Parts: sequence; structure tokens; C-alpha cells
Amino acid sequence: MLFNTILLIVLLICVITDVRKRLIYNKVIFPALILSFLLHFIMNGWSGLGTSALGFLIGFVILLIPYFLGGMGAGDVKLLALVGAIKGPIFVLNTSIYMALVGGLIAIGILLFSGGAIKRFKYYVNWLYAKKSGLQIPLALTKDSMKATYPYGVAIAGGAILSFIGKAWIL
Repeated sequence: MLFNTILLIVLLICVITDVRKRLIYNKVIFPALILSFLLHFIMNGWSGLGTSALGFLIGFVILLIPYFLGGMGAGDVKLLALVGAIKGPIFVLNTSIYMALVGGLIAIGILLFSGGAIKRFKYYVNWLYAKKSGLQIPLALTKDSMKATYPYGVAIAGGAILSFIGKAWIL
């Protein structure tokens, strides 16, 4: 119960700061991480600390490649690692699956409801029709469409909440 409360508080703070400023602050992540390691060690000894460290490592590695490719912020990587440190390896794996689903839904929503969505849809339909007819029209993506971002901390928090609700439906 204590770990759930800590995680929910951290997620709430991180979602608010991520939505408002597109930042997940180290001054939130690092104290929670230290507290998590300490509490796991105090409550369960070395095995608890090992489980927490393994969860941290798994959460960290899951988003490391997207971070290196520029599609993810460092705060998002640290937040998922913290989820793993607080709740353990199985929970962070479940969270990552739900997180991907929530993130995909958010991305689809942004594409559909952002300005110019109908214009882009018509362009893609025309591109597909031209391709079918044998014409080579380059699929032009504007620089603005490639720079579109959204606060992925929301998807991480959504994945964690679904993991609480789902309780190992996936793993």
C-alpha cells in the first residue's frame, strides 16, 4: 500500500509538470528513487533491494532506445525506471505494454484532432491512389509534422494506472 501511494503521488506530480512544461523533474524522480530503494531494503532486505534494482533496470532499458533515437525525453526514461524500482519487474513490464497502447491512442488522437488532419488525410489518399496507378509522388512530410511531440509521461502514468487495475492481465 505504501509503494502504491508513493507511485501515485509521483505519477500525479510528473503528469502535471509534463503537461504544463513538458518536463519531468529530477527533484521529483531522484528522492522517490532513493526512498524506494531504502524502503525495499528496510522491508525485505537484500532481496527487496535486488527486486527493486531489477525493476529499475528493466524500466530504464525499455525506453533507452527510443531516447537515443530522439523520440523520448530523459525524464520519461527515468520515470519508467522509477516505476520499476517502486513496483518491481513484472509491474513495469505490464506498465510498458499498457503504456505503449495508451501512447498510441494519444498519438492517434493528436493526429486526428490537430489542425490540418483532414488535409493530411486527403493527401495520403491521393498518394495511395497515385501509387496504385504507378505514379511516384514523394510522400512529403513537413518539418512541423516531424517535430510534433506530446507529454509521454501521461502515457507512462496511464500504463501504470491500467497495471493497477489490470493486475497481471498481460503477464
